[in-house]
Amino acid sequence: MLIAMAFSSHLVKRLPLSPAILYLGVGALIGPLGASMLDLSPQDSMPWLELLTEVAVLITLFTVGMRLRVPFSLVAWAVPLRLATAGMVVTTACIALIGWLLMDLSWPALLLLGAILSPTDPVLASEVQIRHPDDRDGLRFSLTAEGGLNDGMAFPGVMLALGLMGLHEIGDLGWRWLAIDVVWAASCGLLLGWLCGYAVGRSVHALRQSGQPLEAEEFLTFGVIALVYGAALLVHAYGFLAVFAAGAALAHCERSLRADKAPHPDGAHSSRLIHFSAQSEHLAEVAIVLVIGASLASVDWDWATVVFALLVMVVARPVSVLATVPVRLMAQPQRRLVAWFGIRGVGSVYYLAYAINHGIDGTVARTLTSAVMITIFISILAHGISATPLMERYMKLKKRQPRPKRA
Repeated sequence: MLIAMAFSSHLVKRLPLSPAILYLGVGALIGPLGASMLDLSPQDSMPWLELLTEVAVLITLFTVGMRLRVPFSLVAWAVPLRLATAGMVVTTACIALIGWLLMDLSWPALLLLGAILSPTDPVLASEVQIRHPDDRDGLRFSLTAEGGLNDGMAFPGVMLALGLMGLHEIGDLGWRWLAIDVVWAASCGLLLGWLCGYAVGRSVHALRQSGQPLEAEEFLTFGVIALVYGAALLVHAYGFLAVFAAGAALAHCERSLRADKAPHPDGAHSSRLIHFSAQSEHLAEVAIVLVIGASLASVDWDWATVVFALLVMVVARPVSVLATVPVRLMAQPQRRLVAWFGIRGVGSVYYLAYAINHGIDGTVARTLTSAVMITIFISILAHGISATPLMERYMKLKKRQPRPKRA
């Protein structure tokens, strides 16, 4: 499959489908639905599935952070920040309410389901992400930055739900959850990741300025991820946010050095590092989506779960976008596309595995697994098929718009 994708990737880009759809189909064919070469049950595989998805999310977040070279300002980042904070709350509440109408779960379990499915995936719908580090398109930037932020911002909801189920300490009236799991873990993760990433970026630049070659620069990808993630876990901060911030800090460091007209610009080296990170990201995507495809035979395909998955896409996501992103921040055509492209993927699989490995079992675990896997399956199909034609139409409309006259 990897050989076939290497030779045919240029053809796949022209078709109205994403590579993830092909991986999903291959996973189904080699799983119990087909040749039974990969026979697995998601619930029995959660320990190693958590580790696999954890690595995949870390690589993805670091790569996404390096691509985002838009200078930080409340104006430029207003939409992704709204979607990754208030939008996550609205999404979680909507999913929990939909689950209450269709599933026999307690309110803490419904909250957990909403938190698991609230993050969007920054990889699986690559057609709607920024195309290169200097891409300034507002729609693509908002979707990419949102996917990088909310993969870490889902943790507070998951931890609150686990606390209400007696599987995590949240303190009286939730004080510990608010102080530690929300304020400390999020702020410390972002600050720690930024400081580490910026320090590494400055060190690399200083080494190049001294004329010393930096061999095996690609090692920086996994080295920085491991350093930042490990440090964040030691201080009980959110490692996902820390790794995302580290990638963004490296990009910011390069941008500031370029602005200062440094004699040895780092652009070519950074492009090489981004390319290597992106390739690692795609390999992780292949592994995860194959597993999802192979596990589809083990989930409970009932009408209520399928309807739930559809409503998550056509109700929960649009409601969260319309409620948190006003027209003054984003034009109506862009707003409609953001409301549609809320693809679910690797991050949701990680949080599902994390929850089950922390004590969720029995009927609740099976219901959550079926709901998450079916939602991801339908999301990959619907968003993968619609991404190419919708984005082509968007780009055509964008080109037709008159450019502002220069003063």
